[in-house]
Amino acid sequence: MSALDELYREVILEHYKSPRNLGRLNEPDVATRGHNPLCGDDVEISLDLESGVVHDIRFQGKGCSISQASASMLTEAVKGKTTAEAREIVEAFKSMLHGEPLTRDDLGDLEALQGVRKYPVRIKCALLAWTTLLEGLDLYAKSDRS
Repeated sequence: MSALDELYREVILEHYKSPRNLGRLNEPDVATRGHNPLCGDDVEISLDLESGVVHDIRFQGKGCSISQASASMLTEAVKGKTTAEAREIVEAFKSMLHGEPLTRDDLGDLEALQGVRKYPVRIKCALLAWTTLLEGLDLYAKSDRS
């Protein structure tokens, strides 16, 4: 294992063992749940949106280290961003996992998940929270509160 791979592994394990923004918001503007029946990964994303900005975000769930670490990293990446910026980050992350060059330099710890693309079966694990976030943003956009 290269030194870079080892560093990425450590970042993933750190987010898995000490997840950021773990829990559920008391009164979220929107909450969505994602589940991968093939492996059992499960995640719920709850959002507090104010004037088109992700004011607060939490996640809870269970699953492999990749899915849970990815959810933790997601919350850090989109908190404080506009919904449009959050969508851009999601697209950049998805592209990175599918082998495209990084299009943003603000992905931070998310770059640690680049190695997942070597294991195609694990890509769904890494993307679960991200697709769940998009579902939540779409639901909110369709509501009369947006």
